Amino acid sequence: MTWQATALTLFPDMFPGTLGQSLAGRALERGIWSLDARDMREYGLGRHRVVDDTPFGGGAGMVMRPDVVAAAIAGIDLAGRPLVYPTPRGRPLKQADIRRYAAGPGVVVLCGRYEGVDERVLEASGAEQVSIGDYILSGGEVAATVLLDACVRLLPGVMGSGESAVEESFADGLLEYPLYTKPAQWDGRDVPEVLLSGHHAAIARWRRAASETVTQARRPDLWAAYQVGAGQDIPRVAGIRADADRLN
Repeated sequence: MTWQATALTLFPDMFPGTLGQSLAGRALERGIWSLDARDMREYGLGRHRVVDDTPFGGGAGMVMRPDVVAAAIAGIDLAGRPLVYPTPRGRPLKQADIRRYAAGPGVVVLCGRYEGVDERVLEASGAEQVSIGDYILSGGEVAATVLLDACVRLLPGVMGSGESAVEESFADGLLEYPLYTKPAQWDGRDVPEVLLSGHHAAIARWRRAASETVTQARRPDLWAAYQVGAGQDIPRVAGIRADADRLN
């Protein structure tokens, strides 16, 4: 069954954008997923299709009206799909969320603009508020593209190798190990010898150790959660060669 994505936006021409290229684009052409960009300005008020107004309490900028946004939401069939609102005020978007969205029938993404969306319609609609990072964008369309791209690549038949999604960052709570390809020597730097050994068990051990080292150095928050999940205090792995140590 086709995975259905709907973007509620004031700028429908921003879609599919990058989602029409590469893996996501080919999957879109093959009907693995569908994308419907709905123009919320169709629900605007009056001759000029007004969708925003000044914030109560004063302040700079404009706020998207709850009646307009509610009408746009009511104009689509959610069909069991979660309504997601990307916002810097949301909880961090995690790979577990992406897996949950990808496992369902699809997702509806509400793309905010201006200073954001009236809180009342977010409460009334039960929208999931998520953040893709601690920074500010001009609108929710870019965040929606990030979310949808992350979901689509997990759909059956999109990626060529099932192992690609299993061994990448966040799949087991760790960052992915360093990657290397030909040539074996480049710019005075060598590929770690173990990766050239053909010894699959040794390679697996090296990759696990490298993932732990990189995660501990770069993402102490993930490392702390990983230690709790593993139920043990896993020591920092040493001796992975200078190649991995350079990543610290």
